Amino acid sequence: MTEHLPARRAAAAVRRALVGRHDVTAEPPPPPPPGRRAGERALRLGTLAAVALAAALVTGRAWVVALAAAPLVLLALALPSGPYPEAVTAVPEVEPRRCFEGEQVRVRITVSYDGGTGRLDPGVTLGHGVRLDHLAVGPYQVDLLMTAQRWGRWTLGTVDVDVYDRGGLARRTVRVDLGEIAVFPRPGPAGLTPVPVRLPQRLGEHTAVQRGEGVEVTGVHPYVRGERQRRIHWPATTRRGTLQVHQFAAERTADTVVLLDVLTDVVDPGTGASSLDETFRTAAGLVRAYLRTHDRVGVVSVGGVTRWLQPGGGQGYFYRIVDSVLEVRKDRAYRTEGLSLLPPPALPEGALVYVITPLTDQRILGILHQVRGRANPMVVIEVPTGEPVLEPGDSEGELALRLWRADRDAMRFALMERGIAVVAHRPGETLDLALAPLLRTRIHGGTR
Repeated sequence: MTEHLPARRAAAAVRRALVGRHDVTAEPPPPPPPGRRAGERALRLGTLAAVALAAALVTGRAWVVALAAAPLVLLALALPSGPYPEAVTAVPEVEPRRCFEGEQVRVRITVSYDGGTGRLDPGVTLGHGVRLDHLAVGPYQVDLLMTAQRWGRWTLGTVDVDVYDRGGLARRTVRVDLGEIAVFPRPGPAGLTPVPVRLPQRLGEHTAVQRGEGVEVTGVHPYVRGERQRRIHWPATTRRGTLQVHQFAAERTADTVVLLDVLTDVVDPGTGASSLDETFRTAAGLVRAYLRTHDRVGVVSVGGVTRWLQPGGGQGYFYRIVDSVLEVRKDRAYRTEGLSLLPPPALPEGALVYVITPLTDQRILGILHQVRGRANPMVVIEVPTGEPVLEPGDSEGELALRLWRADRDAMRFALMERGIAVVAHRPGETLDLALAPLLRTRIHGGTR
């Protein structure tokens, strides 16, 4: 038992290195000083005058006092420069509040005040997930151009605008809170929509195994009184000597649920790619593909708080689905203390369940067991994570890497033994490459 301890410790070290622990929500900067206070110009001139007077006292030479005359004269000339701005207010305008990764967000801060002013001096404190690209300052407004870098619900940050008088001797600071934006993940390329064997009794675009009013011919059958005569299949009628009509397959819609594993965020040490990012991009592409075929799609995210949305249809439902799980990443603050049972409405009977997971946390097996126990057809889409980088000659690290690979292989084998389809989706590739083998046959469900 003792000889296996170094290997276990090494494996634990590899797991800790792979799993990224995000920072908690950033604290806002301290509030600016209230009221009127001296500006930088007044402080510089006053400092020069004070230094000159101090030097005159120390040296005892009267002519040194003349060095303080210049800054004092400049202060005197700047004092009657005009009224000091009072009642300063700043109103931000952010457009848009919802966007996709890589899109730009424009912010305009309109400053209004009573009295004269010389200039505006903004100080920007950015939140997580956004980048400042451009800053322009005018006499009455401040324009900022930002780029949303990663999906999530991010705080844009704050802007402290210093409003100076015309002489630049005094200033007043007003803080502007820019609020939050919702950044949607950019959907991955996907077009294939595999379906289960059993489909709900609702009209759709998928060919069912049952007979019905569709467009795909599955055979012929004897004519029944009341059927349309234009459906008579004359070659079969001639061969059999009785009226034969076309038999069509029913067209049904599918219920699909995308289950997201947000238990951990694994960062590829080689490329810096995040498993959580790839999970949501894959899910967004899958949701969009099924909604385009007029299917109903729902979403469930497990990890700490279980979030779910019942299946629905329509192109507008895509944004509602994505918005329901953006709280998973809010200023890099999410928790994974425990797991709860999946609510029954989240998984309708017969719904096809896609589980998108990096297969790095054993707790996901319990969630898969719940889905399997409800006899839902299920597909596990594995988002591969990069292997840890080992230093040359690190024997314990090599052993830990072998154990890590064996652990992942064991999880895949356990899923396949239970009859669960497991496909691998690599970042940068289209999802259709992973889903193409599933089109060979319909996806079967489990047994209760």
